[in-house]
Amino acid sequence: MGPYPHVDRLWSLACLGPRDSVSTYKRYHIETKPAPDLYPHPSRFRVRVKKHRLIGLLLKELVQYRGNMPVVLSRPCVYGVFSGPLGGLAPREHSCVGCLRCTTQYPDIVQIHPNPERAGLPGSDLGPDQVDTILYEARTGRVPVRGAGYRGMFGGPGWDGMWTDMSEIVRPTRDGIHGREFISTVTEIGEKPPYLAFDEEGRVSGSEPRVFAIQVPFLFDVPPPAVRSDALLHVTAEAARRIDSLAVVPFPLAAGLPESPEVVPLVRSEEDAALERMCWIPRMLLLEGWNRERYERIRGRFPESVVAVRVPAGTDVPEMVRAGARVLHLVADETARAGGRFFGDVILEIHRKLVLDGVREEVTLIGSGGIVLAEHVPKAIICGLDAVALEMAPMVALQARFRGPGRDPGAAAIRLPGLDHTWAVQRLVNLSASWRDQLLEILGAMGLREVRRLRGEVGRCMFQKELEREAFAGIEGYEG
Repeated sequence: MGPYPHVDRLWSLACLGPRDSVSTYKRYHIETKPAPDLYPHPSRFRVRVKKHRLIGLLLKELVQYRGNMPVVLSRPCVYGVFSGPLGGLAPREHSCVGCLRCTTQYPDIVQIHPNPERAGLPGSDLGPDQVDTILYEARTGRVPVRGAGYRGMFGGPGWDGMWTDMSEIVRPTRDGIHGREFISTVTEIGEKPPYLAFDEEGRVSGSEPRVFAIQVPFLFDVPPPAVRSDALLHVTAEAARRIDSLAVVPFPLAAGLPESPEVVPLVRSEEDAALERMCWIPRMLLLEGWNRERYERIRGRFPESVVAVRVPAGTDVPEMVRAGARVLHLVADETARAGGRFFGDVILEIHRKLVLDGVREEVTLIGSGGIVLAEHVPKAIICGLDAVALEMAPMVALQARFRGPGRDPGAAAIRLPGLDHTWAVQRLVNLSASWRDQLLEILGAMGLREVRRLRGEVGRCMFQKELEREAFAGIEGYEG
C-alpha cells in the first residue's frame, strides 16, 4: 500500500479484468401494482331524474318511433350517465362530468347537482378534486392525465401562486422521462464542511462530510397523533424501505425495531435518557426542539449518525446554523402557513439568508406542512428545501376519514380503515412512484438532469404576486 491509499484503490480498480469489473449498477425504479380503493370517493355530481316524467317520455317515444327500442332508450349523453340502463332511469352518477347536456335538452326531467357528500381535507386547501387525484395516484401509481384542457384556476394563494417554467424542453432530459437517459432524483441529507483539509499523507485531517443519500426528495413524516399506531408506523417504514427513503418514527417504537436504515427516530427531550436502549445506530436522528447543549451531547453519543433538529418554520434558522445545527426539519401548519406567512416565502427567506452567510451548502433543509400534492414538491424545492416530509398526503392515500370543524386537521377526528399491511404499503409506494414521475416531468421540461440543481432555482418559477405587481402597480384598484 502506497502513501496515498485512495490512489492505490483507484489504480487497483483500473487494473481489474473485464470479468472483475462487471458493474453492479442497478437503475432506480419503483415497482407499482394496482391497489384498489377500499371504498369509492363520492362522485362529483348527483343526477336527479323525475322518473314519472321520463317514463311518460319513453311511452311517447315508443309510439313515435314504432317500437324501435334502441332509438327510444338512447339519450344525448356521451358519457353514458343519462343514457344508461332503461333510457336513463338508473343514471350512472360516477361517470358524470357536469357537461349539463342532458339538462339542456330535458330540463323538466333531469337535473344535475353538486354532491354534498364530497369533501376535501378539513382545514387545508385540499379539495375533493385533489383528493380524487391522490386516490388515483395511490390506486395506480400512474401520472393523472386530464386530457383536453385544464378547467381550474390559473392562480391562487399558497403554492397555486407559483408557476413552474417549462419552456426549456430539450431532448436529453425529455428522454430521461421515458427511460433512455437518466434524471436523478437522489437527494443528499447531512452536513458538509465548507472545504476538505488533507494531511501530508493525503488523508482528510479536518471535518468530514456526514452525508447519506435517498433516492427521492421526500420522506414520510410521523403520522398525526389521532391515527398513530404500530401498524401504521410499520407501513410507512416498509414503504420507505421499498423506495429507498426515510420514515420518521417516534423513538419508543423505533427503539424496539430491528436495525432499520430507513427509520428516523423522533426523540423528545424527555426521552434522551432512554436513548441508551437503542441497540442499533440509526442513519439519522431527529430531535424535537432546539437546545444546543442537548444537540452536541447527542451528536457525541451517535458520531456515525446525522443528527437533525425539528423546529417550527418561524424559528430563527440562521442563528441555529451559526450555533452549529446543520440538518433542520422546518414544520409549518397544514395550510402551509408559518407565523402567519406562506411557508414558501418563509423557506425562500431562510434559503437566501443562508446563501448570504455562505453556509447554504453545509446545511440540509427539510420541510413539512401543507405539502399535499405532487406539484408542491418541486415548488418547495425551488423555494430552497432539499427534501420534503409528507404527513397528510399518505393519510389521504390510505383513505383516512377526516371529520371535525375548524382549520386544524391535527385536531380533527381522523380515522383510518382497517389496514391490510400489504395493501397499505403498496398504496404508499404507488403514490411515491406517481409523485416521482411527475417530478421527472417537471425536471425534464426545465432541462435539468438532477433534482439537486432545482434547489433555490427561483429563475425556474414565476410568482403570481410579482407578475401582478409588475403589471398593475400604480393602477387604481391594485391592492398589492
